[in-house]
Amino acid sequence: MQTIRDYDQDLAEAAGETWQLRLYVAGQSPKSLRAFANLKEMCDEHLVGCYEIEVIDLIEHPERARSDDILAIPTLVRRLPAPLRKIIGDLSNTERVLVGLRLQPPRPR
Repeated sequence: MQTIRDYDQDLAEAAGETWQLRLYVAGQSPKSLRAFANLKEMCDEHLVGCYEIEVIDLIEHPERARSDDILAIPTLVRRLPAPLRKIIGDLSNTERVLVGLRLQPPRPR
């Protein structure tokens, strides 16, 4: 079970490192646009100045889905800091995304 200390240590190790995020989308669909807007907002709030977002449109480049084993879209892939993490959906559940990216510990149950 992850503890708050584990998350603090992960964040400390990632401090100063550029977060490399890859968002797989399907064209300009409402869900794809929402996912990008939600991601940008979270990054601007929690990763100020230390993130890169690469958007990959699978309509234009379907072969790119294979490199990260993309099965659904939109999908966010955190490439750095390691380990690789994936989140599927429009990223509208901010708490879930922050926990998934390990920017915030899960709530105790």
